[in-house]
Amino acid sequence: MNEALLQTIWKYKLVGQSQFIGTKNEAIQIISIGEHNQDSGPDFFNSKITIDGITLAGNVEIHIKTSDWLKHKHQQNRVYDNLILHVVYEHDVELEQNNLHNVSVLELKSYIKSSLLQQYQDLTIAKQPIACGKSITSMPSFEWDLWLERLAVTRIEHKTEAIGHLFEQTQHHYEDTLFILLCRNFGFKINNDAFELLGKSIPYSILKKYADNINQLEALLFGVAGFLEDTFTDTYPRILQNEFEFLKQKHQLVSLKNELWKFSKTRPVNFPTIRISQLASLIHKQQSLYHLLESKANLANLKNFFAVETSVYWQTHFTFDTLSDESPKQLGELAFQTIVINTVVPFLIFVGQQTANDSYTEYALDLLAQLPAEKNSKTIHYNELGIKNTNALQSQAQIQLFDNYCQPKRCLQCNVAKFLLKN
Repeated sequence: MNEALLQTIWKYKLVGQSQFIGTKNEAIQIISIGEHNQDSGPDFFNSKITIDGITLAGNVEIHIKTSDWLKHKHQQNRVYDNLILHVVYEHDVELEQNNLHNVSVLELKSYIKSSLLQQYQDLTIAKQPIACGKSITSMPSFEWDLWLERLAVTRIEHKTEAIGHLFEQTQHHYEDTLFILLCRNFGFKINNDAFELLGKSIPYSILKKYADNINQLEALLFGVAGFLEDTFTDTYPRILQNEFEFLKQKHQLVSLKNELWKFSKTRPVNFPTIRISQLASLIHKQQSLYHLLESKANLANLKNFFAVETSVYWQTHFTFDTLSDESPKQLGELAFQTIVINTVVPFLIFVGQQTANDSYTEYALDLLAQLPAEKNSKTIHYNELGIKNTNALQSQAQIQLFDNYCQPKRCLQCNVAKFLLKN
């Protein structure tokens, strides 16, 4: 037994009853558990109980043993003076303070079933990645679905914190914020930071001025990225070089160091040079992603928007001056899904938060529900237990569940464990 488990048992009424007998034979009935306090002070605020028919409202403190009150030095803290109940697993000592303030003590040891403690013990010592194992499938589907949706929203909202910082940096400009976020996710993990810096180093308003000229767009993007500092043999990079020299002076642009970009440990189709050309092609479409999202475009229209490929030069190159076999290099289906999951959906949730418009959140979750589920080293654990995920909303939720509950063994905070312990 530990205090976190005892708090969970109390909070979720896992003893299965609300009427008890106190250590002085008084009748105790729990009307309201109150609010669980995660900070210092009593464990539960605003609880409501009756003792021998007298209704009391106030705070409840929980300990493994009554003597823990002395161990934690609560007798020296006046904030604990207004208790209405002291809940313990084992009552081992009479406290002067409880007697002084007429606080009843409720010992739960005889009320907690041994099977519940055994269930918790099994969870804590489990060696498998998902501690509850196949028991997870016993959770009713409607409760499971509600828990998954809450997990998915929590995961997305965590991503919106970073978007909030970008929003501040762009002086609350939605379209510029979206552009930088899109740039970051064009890095596809390995080059995320470099792409974000690229998005911050060249204003989107400048790129829009040259949206009708793919050469100028690539000159701006490759130039600011630092890829045009070398001496080239091919004609195309020399054209970009000349174009960038003029645009750099005109707009007072500063180039990044090309050492920021990573080519190792990634497939050639994911080289930053290829992704930059695809980004240029996206801007070349002269259609704003922000206004597309503002109109709540369906998934098919979004897919059409991201259906871009590199310029002609990059069909036979992966890097400047190095010829390769000719092949069209399109932004693939998996890349599109990743962008929707990591760019479009979090941005929509953020806009919904900023504008207090729930329709953006509904639109975002609907897009996730239309995308196929992700398959990775985290979701596979649930699939092996018989939990299937049919869309990206569910797989995002499973990733959140694994990262924040299963892997760190935070079972007591998970709705699945609460269901198992209760039943």
